[in-house]
Amino acid sequence: MAAEVKSVLFVCLGNICRSPIAEAVFRKLVIDQNAENKWRIDSAATSTYEIGNPPDYRGQSCMRKHGITMNHIARQITKDDFRTFDYILCMDESNLQDLKRKSNQIQNCKARIELLGSYDPQKQLIIEDPYYGNDEDFDTVYEQCLRSCKEFLTKPH
Repeated sequence: MAAEVKSVLFVCLGNICRSPIAEAVFRKLVIDQNAENKWRIDSAATSTYEIGNPPDYRGQSCMRKHGITMNHIARQITKDDFRTFDYILCMDESNLQDLKRKSNQIQNCKARIELLGSYDPQKQLIIEDPYYGNDEDFDTVYEQCLRSCKEFLTKPH
């Protein structure tokens, strides 16, 4: 019998900055542990603002600096996501409120909805949106996602 595949969906407002960074970071951590067949990993937006767009060029540049490939096109979270993902990890309180409100309208919601930053060993709960910021803000998002994803991966799932 095959091992059960766990699943995680990273979510932010537009799905072009924070959540695709978190998705790419987590995917690299999982691949480095030879566990890619044990996880289904994706990211999505709470909004429709950026559907169909690639990740922000500054985020892509930041990830290239760290040797991580991003391969994602922005999409909005769906009803099925709430039913099929084990974890939905979001970036800030606004995302969390939107997701909890949406999940209340879903029958058979199985996803555990949490802030990704709740796993940060440095206790930086909120991963701020770098969209209106600079390259350093994207580096900060990367560092927060890396710490939080490493810690999330160590937990029993």
